This record gives sequence, structure tokens and C-alpha cells, in this order.
Amino acid sequence: MKYSQATDNALHAMAYLVASAPDKPVGVQVLADKLGVSQTYLSKLMTKLVKAGLIQSSPGANGGYRLRHKQEDISFLDIIHAIEGTASLFECNINHGDECLIQQVVMDAERQMEQYLASKKIADVVKVLKTE
Repeated sequence: MKYSQATDNALHAMAYLVASAPDKPVGVQVLADKLGVSQTYLSKLMTKLVKAGLIQSSPGANGGYRLRHKQEDISFLDIIHAIEGTASLFECNINHGDECLIQQVVMDAERQMEQYLASKKIADVVKVLKTE
């Protein structure tokens, strides 16, 4: 199982927004420079985060991106779902109904992983980084 580079960049962008200025807009160029990615590429990721309701964008010279919710409410799972979608990681392709024991094991593991990621907040990681 592997998350895309886009998810990695989105998690880091959200951490930067939480760490730097949760209430003040941060320009896409500032974020792109911080992450070492192109502004065009990052804009596409940020659009997904806006559509998911995690951040808001403000146009103009003093515009940029800022958190839409309290930073303590944003989980890793929220960000991952915004970028990767919510489709299951595993799908049984053998047609033997919902009783597939293999699918049940994998789906149970996926549920546990999602519960863990939902419990981990991006703000908690930023707090640890600030104290180090």
C-alpha cells in the first residue's frame, strides 16, 4: 500500500499552514517554495483541499490559503481522503459474494488504519515539531 506524492505534499502543506499562520492567508508561491514543488502543481492539490472543505482560498495580492476549521479538528484521514478519495484499498475480484473471508480480513485492517488516521490530528504533529 502506498500513498501518492500528492498526499505527502498535501500533508506537509497543511502542517505548514497550521504551524505558520492558521488564521492568516499563506500564498501559494510561499507554500510551493517551502515544499520545493511548482506553484501550478501545488495549486491543483490546494484546490482539492478547498473542495473538501479543509481550507479556504482568498484571491488577490494579500490572498492565499488558510484553514477553514479549527486546526485541532483536521485529521490525517481528512487530508488523505481529500487527495486520494474514499475508495477502498482492496476489492475482491473473485465473484463469490460478500462472504469472502480474504476481503473481510483486508477490510477490517483498512478500517483499523482509517480509525488510527482519523485519531491523529495534523496540529498534534505540528506541536511536537515546534517543541523539538
